[in-house]
Amino acid sequence: TWQQSSNAPTGKVASFKFKVPGKFLASNSYKVYYPGKFRNNDQVTIPDNITQETPNKTDHLGASGDCGTADASKQSNGSFAFALDHQAAILVFQPYTNNTILRNCYLTKIEVTSDNDITGTYTLDPISGELTGTGSGKQISLVTGGLGTYYDGFPLTNSSASINTNGAYMVIKPGTHKLRVRYWLYSPTDYFSGTITKNLSAFNYAKNTYYDMTANLNVKDYDGDHYYMWDAQKQYWDGYEWTRGYQPTVLYASNSQYPQNSTDPRYKNTSYPGPGLRNDATTALFKTLPNANEMSWYCMYGDAHSDPTELWSAMGHLHNGGLWIKKKAILQAEGHYDTEVSADGTTDMRTTAKEYINNSVTVGPPSPSDVTKYFFLPALGGYQTGQLTGISGGNNTGGGRYWSSSAYPFNDSFAYVMGFADNWIDVYGNDHRFYGYRAQAFE
Repeated sequence: TWQQSSNAPTGKVASFKFKVPGKFLASNSYKVYYPGKFRNNDQVTIPDNITQETPNKTDHLGASGDCGTADASKQSNGSFAFALDHQAAILVFQPYTNNTILRNCYLTKIEVTSDNDITGTYTLDPISGELTGTGSGKQISLVTGGLGTYYDGFPLTNSSASINTNGAYMVIKPGTHKLRVRYWLYSPTDYFSGTITKNLSAFNYAKNTYYDMTANLNVKDYDGDHYYMWDAQKQYWDGYEWTRGYQPTVLYASNSQYPQNSTDPRYKNTSYPGPGLRNDATTALFKTLPNANEMSWYCMYGDAHSDPTELWSAMGHLHNGGLWIKKKAILQAEGHYDTEVSADGTTDMRTTAKEYINNSVTVGPPSPSDVTKYFFLPALGGYQTGQLTGISGGNNTGGGRYWSSSAYPFNDSFAYVMGFADNWIDVYGNDHRFYGYRAQAFE
């Protein structure tokens, strides 16, 4: 017969006297269950959405999956004494950063994804006391802040772990898990949110244990020196870089010091041998780029995953968005890669005009167990007549544009490029050679 105490602590205390109705005369020992706040009997629920309003506070844990069992032993005065054995594992997140661009950001959410269940409804086993059963969820989101001083989230002003600055607590089911942790940051300067991802190795998270999840948050910085007109001798803003105050660094900003004629070494390659004739790039950098055929295999068989929230920086600014694509070695091992023909198995795009588009793009990064098979392309956009367009992710307005080493075989003005946004990736040849797109080799 289940009996629930009629009182409970109203604050943090080392011990407490619970009043339980009934007379307990049949045994000198009884099982005690703590299923957590708002739960009943031996049933425990670890929710997939929780909130912590203040740093380094554990008030939310009772409703977030904290639970336990004990054997209450009869004392000489007729009462029963017990010490609770907590049956969940608790993660204590302590992010920090030494990146000055991130110092003005706020931590708004921590999202944990596992390769197996960490949330759901479980039963406290009467023998072992442990959580039994298989939960239904593999992801937990912890919202941080939202009120008063922490309306925008927890501050990220610390250069080393500081639990009082932004310490956040999360309950998960014990066990061996491979976790992916995504820290959601809000930038009041740029008015957008994004994520920084940490992929952790498999680890056994034991019950009744706190785990310090310290994390040095940083973002990959991409230079502004790899924007080129197709097969140009020099990069688009050579001599007029952003560090000198010319090169635009934010969306839709423009400057007139871009290459405008063939006497400028920053200008495009204008060669055209004739219709249907192969026209490869000649500069050392462009020779390292994938050709149009190779890009088609990435497009159609790369299992593209758009990641519109992942943060990175370029030219002194924070941006987000990009695409995960399978690496060349993985495609080759799967038999889906060829330099001489495109993804249809017959067409050589260097001599025959052809385009590919793939709308089957998965939103969200690859799973923690598969992420090493992919590489990340940031949505760095490009320059059109001196104006920066498309930088950062977002549907059709933002994305990446990456040059191939192949010119379009039926026009002297175009070259093949791979483009992407949140829900598509394509390879096409009708893109002007005078655009300033990214030129970099793929993995």
